[in-house]
Amino acid sequence: MKRLVLLCGAMLLFAGIASAQDKVEVFGGYSYVRFNPGQGASGVNFNGGSGSIAYNFVPWLGVVADVGGYHWSRSGGTDANVVSYLFGPKVSYHAGPITPFVQGLFGGVHGSGSGGTFCTEGGAIVHGEGTTGSTCSGSENAFAAALGGGVDWNATPHIGVRLVQAEYVLTRFGFGLPNYNQNNVRVSAGVTFRW
Repeated sequence: MKRLVLLCGAMLLFAGIASAQDKVEVFGGYSYVRFNPGQGASGVNFNGGSGSIAYNFVPWLGVVADVGGYHWSRSGGTDANVVSYLFGPKVSYHAGPITPFVQGLFGGVHGSGSGGTFCTEGGAIVHGEGTTGSTCSGSENAFAAALGGGVDWNATPHIGVRLVQAEYVLTRFGFGLPNYNQNNVRVSAGVTFRW
């Protein structure tokens, strides 16, 4: 009987601690992506925004859904847009007002482009120069993964500032070739809301 009372007391204590922790976190902010198409082509800088929602099962472990949209353009009407949608686990450590975290996300990415730099071949985007005066466009869906982390500063119990979130982002746009990888970088900053 004594063990049962101790077990019930411990369960109530841990339930109280768990309920005091924030379960849901929403992030929104600016994102910079350095996209490296490979095949000898130089990298390009995309600017945009990303947002995520995380559900914490316990204070240190949660699951994240992340969506981002990024744009690149240059004079002459050449531009490209990328939308990413990623999901995966997040591990965080609460140290007073600072919360560092790491996450591994997997999902997909949709890229579209038009102008003299992005031409299509068999429905896939081909990175390279189009003929002078030509305009071409295309779009492609591909696998994507992101691995990285960041640091949040908790300004209040429910509002924080994501000082930095830096990730290696793998995309697998084919560009007309099978199993072709791009090694990219995404850096974000913004605001978090927790409840």
